[in-house]
Amino acid sequence: MTRSFAVSFDYRCPFARNAHESVVQGVRDGRDWAVRFVPFSLDQAHVDEGATAVWDRAPGERGTGVLALEWGLAVRDAFADRFLDFHVATFAARHDESLQLRDEAVLREVASSVGLDPDAVSAFVGTGAPLAALRAEHTAAARDDAMFGVPTFVDGKAAVFVRLMDRARPEQVDHVLDLLAFEGLNEFKHTRVPR
Repeated sequence: MTRSFAVSFDYRCPFARNAHESVVQGVRDGRDWAVRFVPFSLDQAHVDEGATAVWDRAPGERGTGVLALEWGLAVRDAFADRFLDFHVATFAARHDESLQLRDEAVLREVASSVGLDPDAVSAFVGTGAPLAALRAEHTAAARDDAMFGVPTFVDGKAAVFVRLMDRARPEQVDHVLDLLAFEGLNEFKHTRVPR
């Protein structure tokens, strides 16, 4: 039976990286998952009430993570066959190489490294469609699922913010999905991290 769920991301979060590498590994391993990758801007989540939303600001004033989300959405929506590769490589650029994802040259290199034409991705970003998708999907996630951070897993009407400690462990996603389906559970939090 196919498990359908969504999972949010912002490339700057190391816990999002852990979760998404686990999800991607599960997809590549052939798990029967229908996954929707949802952008959630940590820059927007920290905008003061009444202040200008990040997507309504000039490109250089949107924060440190918006450009990478635009590129991720461009690849997800226009070059879907390369999305998983680009997604994992973008997290690696940020967290393995400590590169600045607000630098388009970095995103162009990531795109090239996974077989994408960076000019084609940049052109699609330039249409404004990825920024519009970010606005719509972030806003819907915050409104409909009370999403406040990444990664958040959503299965139907249930949503849970999770911090997985390990990378590329799809079985951990299975556990998250099982707990997400447990209607009587409100909160489950370790008092200390077993490391």
